[in-house]
Amino acid sequence: MDWMNNPLLKNMDPIKLELIKTAAHQTAGKSGNSLAPVLMSLITSANRKGIRFSSDEITMILNILKEGKSPQEQQQIDQTVQMVSSMMAKNRK
Repeated sequence: MDWMNNPLLKNMDPIKLELIKTAAHQTAGKSGNSLAPVLMSLITSANRKGIRFSSDEITMILNILKEGKSPQEQQQIDQTVQMVSSMMAKNRK
């Protein structure tokens, strides 16, 4: 778990850190398409607790999820994120 040494984690809220660890554990060994439910779960769980991730934190989470994935899987993750982002934007209106 190299990502645990990321400098952004040092000052992160422990609750956010725990959510990220849970997501990383749940996504281990999964392909790009099966990451969508985990991402949605992470975001929904955080929102229910009143937690909002900054854009830097979201970028870091995505990089964690992409670790060890093929370029094709990384592209699937990016597409999933775009889909989730557009769905969330519609829900905010």
